[in-house]
Amino acid sequence: MSEYALPRKWSPKTVAVIGLRVIVAALFAAAAFAKIAGLPQMVQEFDTIGLGQWFRYFTAVVELTGAGLTIWPSRSAYGAILLAGVCVGAFFAQLLALHADVIHTIILGAVVGGLAFLQRSQLVQAR
Repeated sequence: MSEYALPRKWSPKTVAVIGLRVIVAALFAAAAFAKIAGLPQMVQEFDTIGLGQWFRYFTAVVELTGAGLTIWPSRSAYGAILLAGVCVGAFFAQLLALHADVIHTIILGAVVGGLAFLQRSQLVQAR
């Protein structure tokens, strides 16, 4: 089956994984576009972090890359792993620099980690 072919039978797991991929990609793409647009809250947060505004753009590019990979069927596990890394970075930024709520980064990190786990066969096939 090619990477673009749809499965003949859609199992509940397949539907759930595809739905989760779309939701995760949309969330991270929206966050990336907020950073690129320079929303005042984003600019202020990255000023507080102290690494400069270049880091806001870098984070947006990483988030967009992860969102794109998450949508791409044969590379979705790699996108989820990349976005899990973003969540780890956001956790430490929230905890150490912003002194804000970290529960959202933990939950989102668990979701993208679970998405990577559900698609772990992609990682094994790459060898």
